[in-house]
Amino acid sequence: MKLTADIEIIQLKAEDDGSIPNHPDFPLLVYKNLFEDGDDIPEILNANDWSGEWLGSVHPFHHYHSNTHEVLAVKAGTAKLQLGGEQGDQVEAEKGDVIILPAGYGHKKIEASDDYANYGAYPGGVSFDMCYGKAEERPEKLDNIKQVALPEYDPVFGQDGPLFDYWKS
Repeated sequence: MKLTADIEIIQLKAEDDGSIPNHPDFPLLVYKNLFEDGDDIPEILNANDWSGEWLGSVHPFHHYHSNTHEVLAVKAGTAKLQLGGEQGDQVEAEKGDVIILPAGYGHKKIEASDDYANYGAYPGGVSFDMCYGKAEERPEKLDNIKQVALPEYDPVFGQDGPLFDYWKS
């Protein structure tokens, strides 16, 4: 695993588009090319209290989670993801990248290589809800997003990680 000084950190901010709320305060963060061959990604995430991990891919439709933040750590391959809803940024996720999504931030897989796989995990191992941007779910989900606390740890770098330079309560 690379040191924070040796990685590029990209921050993205998308406004509420009326369907996908995104987060009112916290940007999405991408740690580019962080993990290296041989890194035990689930062990690193778990050591920083981001758990409930799964290995798979991002759904091919816009969705978000209103009750938790999420980290996606790319194990293999590449994928084009749309982050922030229909008007959001398209990002090329590559092996070694880490994407930290604040609660409410939309994400969707547009395309991926055959070998694409990412881990997903959540602070404290919270069981995530699935939200689709439907009008009837909106009032409750907007309130949920406001209730999600700042995580105690950066999912990769722990208590003093760069996450806290971008996310402030």
